[in-house]
Amino acid sequence: MHTTDYWIEKLNLQAHPEGGYFSEIYRADERISTEALPDRFSSDHAFSTSIYFLLKSGEPSKFHRILSDETWHFYAGSPLTIHLLDPTHGYRTLPLGSDFENGFRFQQTVPRQVWFGATVNQPDAFTLVGCTVSPGFEFEDFELAERKKLLSEYPDHTNIIKRLT
Repeated sequence: MHTTDYWIEKLNLQAHPEGGYFSEIYRADERISTEALPDRFSSDHAFSTSIYFLLKSGEPSKFHRILSDETWHFYAGSPLTIHLLDPTHGYRTLPLGSDFENGFRFQQTVPRQVWFGATVNQPDAFTLVGCTVSPGFEFEDFELAERKKLLSEYPDHTNIIKRLT
């Protein structure tokens, strides 16, 4: 099995503001004009984008949200839990991995504008995934959560909010 350092070097991964490491591997060369997108978008966007994303145990992906749906694809390493906070469903998790008998799936989709973060399930391990966003990801669509704001909106979920902010 390859190490974290192997994948960071092999895939040319860089530190991500939410935590973990990433490298964009695809950006569609066609764009959707702002006028054709929902009002929440303020600029043209690529049809789709995708990245490699690696997360280490003990270094979570912090709560953040984006303006598009994001599909996570499991590739290697430990199973992973995606944590969601959403006004409609409250707190819930999406298990990502290969253990189908225990509810894990190779792909999970995070709905647009929902707060989410992720944690590696096994200690001293990593998870390597791909993330696909459509309309394509732009950093202007990215919002990192503020702990105080999330605690006031979701007071019943203090532990996970403190862990992922």
